Amino acid sequence: MRKNGIRARGKRRFRITTTDSRHGLPIAPNLLDRHFTVAAPNQVWVGDVTYIATEEGWLFLAVVLDLFSRRIVGWSLGEQITSELVIDALRMAWFLRCPDRKSELIFHSDRGSQYASHEFSKLLKECGITPSMSRKGNCWDNACSETLFGSLKVERLHGQHFETRRQGKDEAIDWLLWYNQTRLHSTLNYVSPMQFEQASAFNTETSAS
Repeated sequence: MRKNGIRARGKRRFRITTTDSRHGLPIAPNLLDRHFTVAAPNQVWVGDVTYIATEEGWLFLAVVLDLFSRRIVGWSLGEQITSELVIDALRMAWFLRCPDRKSELIFHSDRGSQYASHEFSKLLKECGITPSMSRKGNCWDNACSETLFGSLKVERLHGQHFETRRQGKDEAIDWLLWYNQTRLHSTLNYVSPMQFEQASAFNTETSAS
């Protein structure tokens, strides 16, 4: 790498807290229990929040990940970590995927007040989705989303300087689309999430015929 003038990108050490579990809101049991491999779409969705630094202030990104294909099926960007931020991401996922209400879909997240809020819990109930939450202070219970955000920051955001939140939003959305459509995923035998879903649908149709 030195011979060819190549430098490795590393993760930034500075972190801010995106999970505030110091609240009296109801906590759902950990139904996922680190079973990150599922057999079909819309069985388990994972939600999480991360941050992006800009000169105008912090920009927060909430995502919804389908564990079947690791596809990002919903996202939302905002200036504050609120229940509305994670609600918007879930709504996007719901309208994109239109899951069957009888599919027993599980939504797994950390214990943050946004995910435990009455508003978010109400939306889960309306959609027929069962909540699941990680154990307290255990990031490994939500390792898939942690890995996703690590890839975003190392592959795209590290070394970037954003003067405005708008610039940060554009860069984040561009990466999310690239991740879904193009980025090769080792867990998926080195195809992109969308390619994996397309291949799975083809194989299902072929078996049925």
